[in-house]
Amino acid sequence: MGTIRIACRGREHLATLAGASPIWLRGVAQTTQEDAIVTSRAEMIDALPRIEAQLHYLVPMAERPRTYTYDPPRGVPRSNTAYEARTLPIYNARPMASEISLDRQGFALRQHHSAVSDFYDDDEVRDVYYPEAEQVIAELTGADRVFIFDHTQRRRIAGAADRAPGVPRQPASRVHVDHTARSGPQRVRDFLGAEADKLLRGRIQVINLWRPIRGPLRDAPLAVCDARSVASGDLVPSELVYPDRVGEIYAVTYSPTHRWFYLPEMREDEALLLKCYDSMTDGRARFAPHTAFDDPTTPADAPPRESIEIRTLVFHSA
Repeated sequence: MGTIRIACRGREHLATLAGASPIWLRGVAQTTQEDAIVTSRAEMIDALPRIEAQLHYLVPMAERPRTYTYDPPRGVPRSNTAYEARTLPIYNARPMASEISLDRQGFALRQHHSAVSDFYDDDEVRDVYYPEAEQVIAELTGADRVFIFDHTQRRRIAGAADRAPGVPRQPASRVHVDHTARSGPQRVRDFLGAEADKLLRGRIQVINLWRPIRGPLRDAPLAVCDARSVASGDLVPSELVYPDRVGEIYAVTYSPTHRWFYLPEMREDEALLLKCYDSMTDGRARFAPHTAFDDPTTPADAPPRESIEIRTLVFHSA
């Protein structure tokens, strides 16, 4: 009677061949094949060009994180959170861009030339860019319907605070996800109340479409975390308080398993799609943490970042 030594995800098992079930042996073969694929992917990622940069994570806390988007009542802090900087490898995703997808990693790159002449003209953005964005997302996801509920232009000013009066929106420099398992469906109810119950019976996604307004973008690029490397416990529901409502996003705590990527020098004809919620719970990506970061290789004379993001509700029939 012989034995074989089988390595499965870093663990060794001794298996007796005599009397072993053919079904069991097929399962072993499948497991070792899957492990080989995982190892191959990890080696491929490790071979990618990368930089080292600081990303800012939520410091674990006992109370519920809460941040005001405006000056809070007297005696109330703007935020009860603290963040810690972690210096991490951020991999250049361009060599593997064709293998990245919304359902695997939670983000995707698409080439798209927009007919918009001025991304700071809100009317033109709504009239021209919204239909373009709807088409890009519908074609990529196969969705039956795409509903755009807002957009944000960002223009970095050195030393400026985000949401300060008279200051354009600044790059978001803390690791986060724009929606949660609760706030994703809530946005459907907020915007499409009469249709919400029917729509929520099908698959729902919240997808952002992000692009530079001026390219190539070298200042404050966007880093995205492979959703497969994020555990549910890393995602912390956090209140975002507006004058008229309380939203919920995920702040993110650090884990050494996180795998970060970026697309250096994004052009004006490129768009990055980010998955911020997916109602499917079958193992595909649901939440992709992301953040702006300071690239240490950015030239000193690089123009400040200018970007626009569109937030969408994406519907698939039940």
